[in-house]
Order: sequence, then C-alpha cells, then structure tokens
Amino acid sequence: MSHDQQYSHACEPETVTAVQLNHIAVYANDRHLSAEFLAAVLGLEVGRPFGPFLPVDLGNGVTIDYYEKRDEPIQSQHYAFLVPDVQFDTVIARLEAVGVTYYADPSHTEPGRINHLFGGRGAYFDDPDGHNMEIMTRPYVRP
Repeated sequence: MSHDQQYSHACEPETVTAVQLNHIAVYANDRHLSAEFLAAVLGLEVGRPFGPFLPVDLGNGVTIDYYEKRDEPIQSQHYAFLVPDVQFDTVIARLEAVGVTYYADPSHTEPGRINHLFGGRGAYFDDPDGHNMEIMTRPYVRP
C-alpha cells in the first residue's frame, strides 16, 4: 500500500466553509502512554492507530495525534483544553487519583490550587513527557 493510499479516504470530502484546526501532532516518548494518560484524565477515548499516529478525539472534530519520537528529547509545549464546567471537578479528581499535581498557574508555582480566570476555573498539569497541559472552563477573553 502506498503512502497516498494509506491516508486517502473512501468517502467524499466535506465542504469546508472556514479555516478549522483538524489535528495536531504531539511528540511523545511513548505514544500509547501519553494518549492513554490524556484520554483517562479528560474522560475521552484513544482511537485506532493512523499510520504512525495514535489519536485522541476531542469531540469537536479535532484530534491530538501522538507521534513517538525517541531519537531526541521532547520539547515541552503548551496545550489548553476547554472542558465543560460540570466536568472540571471530575478532571481534577482524576489527576489526584493518578498522583499528578495540578497548579493554578502556568509556571507551576501554586500546587494543588486552581485559578478563576475570566469567570471560570482552570488548572495546569504536566503530561508524561512534560507538556504543560491546561484545562479551563471559560475561553480566554481576547482583545
């Protein structure tokens, strides 16, 4: 099977009317560990492998596609997830259950605390590769 055949779709393409984020590749030392961690914390499912990627479907048409990279250190990145307010406490409880410290700030100086930015709630935590993950219940208000 050729590379083009492997990634082609049998269905007709949807008409796109605006630019949208579809997926993002995230480097991981162990794609299974990282995908399972994120899915467990956010209450999501890990999808079937797609070529070298292991996707976590966020439910809004966007996937986080974990890609294993073992030949050099993983550069920490920041990923923010908007979560329903009713699920925020559940996500915090899942972090606590697996022994992952969460913080009120992106610099990780306020352990075990949450923030209340823009009238919502938020927290930061590291994934297995040191990516700085954020959960928030209200999107940032931008100028």
